[in-house]
Amino acid sequence: MDNATQRDIYQQFHRTQRNTENVINTAPLGICITNPQGQFELVNPAYCEFYGYREEELLGQHFTMVVPQAYRATMSDLHDLFVEGEDTQELRQEWEVRCKNGEVRTIIAEAARIEGDDGAPRKVTFIVDITQRKQLEERLKQANERLDHIAHHDELTGLLNRRAGLQRLEQELRRSSRYGSPLSVAMFDLDNFKAFNDTHGHSVGDKILEEVTATVNQTLRDTDVQIRLGGEEFLVIMPEVNAEDAKLAMERVRRVVSQTPFTQHALTVTLSAGVASYIEASTTRLLDRADKAMYQAKQSGRDRVLIASSL
Repeated sequence: MDNATQRDIYQQFHRTQRNTENVINTAPLGICITNPQGQFELVNPAYCEFYGYREEELLGQHFTMVVPQAYRATMSDLHDLFVEGEDTQELRQEWEVRCKNGEVRTIIAEAARIEGDDGAPRKVTFIVDITQRKQLEERLKQANERLDHIAHHDELTGLLNRRAGLQRLEQELRRSSRYGSPLSVAMFDLDNFKAFNDTHGHSVGDKILEEVTATVNQTLRDTDVQIRLGGEEFLVIMPEVNAEDAKLAMERVRRVVSQTPFTQHALTVTLSAGVASYIEASTTRLLDRADKAMYQAKQSGRDRVLIASSL
């Protein structure tokens, strides 16, 4: 090979090398190269801008300086396994990283294994910022969860609404029928509730509903489900409970409610309830029996609990 040929090859090599460096430096995505020890050997301007570091602050440092403390050991192990392995490309993965100012951001990272001038392997990592996309996904998720909650819950009290509550009752009826386990329901409403609205206004009436339903939930078992059917009328589903035990539970609820002052006006509230147990009946039939028992409780003087089967 003559000197001219060698000179042409040398110039072509350096021209290719300069072109490669220009591509890396002008690339809109972050690029870094780490040595087998995980230290930065190259970081392009986009990489530095993303993390908020100057080039000299990164070169020679371990790459985990941009990784949250909790993930550093794992990320370091993954780096070592890749560098020492046989695969030339690493699967695209999503990671949380930490910028110089402490901000946590989300990236998509993809890597390739190359050979350095010294014959040792290097890892080239390409990163794309997806922080805004992740934030949008989270907001959409929260919005969907909120819409789902609104669709199934009463806005004022946070209880299951009528539609969702009756669906829950159907589920409990099927479970009770399948396993032969007892199931009771109680329907109750607040006595003379209209008088509270007329005397103190609807805002006070709403506050009473909020506070009373919270008190009822605190008094019931965790496995019982309180539902707002509408207005001041409520349903309680009591799995694994027969009529007598359900009556005792509702008596306890009635007593606690009547002894608790509600709202800043320290108002006394009472309730009337009817209890019915599942005996091979449809949901409507079960609710009808509980409703009639509740009506009878009101007719008998209010502030009491009656069992449908005892009427």
